[in-house]
Amino acid sequence: MPSKKMGRPTDNPRPHKLNVRINDESKQILEEYCLQTSINKTEAVERGIKKLEDDLTKK
Repeated sequence: MPSKKMGRPTDNPRPHKLNVRINDESKQILEEYCLQTSINKTEAVERGIKKLEDDLTKK
């Protein structure tokens, strides 16, 4: 039986998949942010989610 392929080991696995539809303006903002900060879209979205978490703790 062949062994399973292993990906890179990580301390932060990402088992959840999320698909969203955004408008042209949001897409442009996301792409510009990624270019300016040299990060990928996943990291940019995670940063946005963290900012939402900060709003939750203020309540």
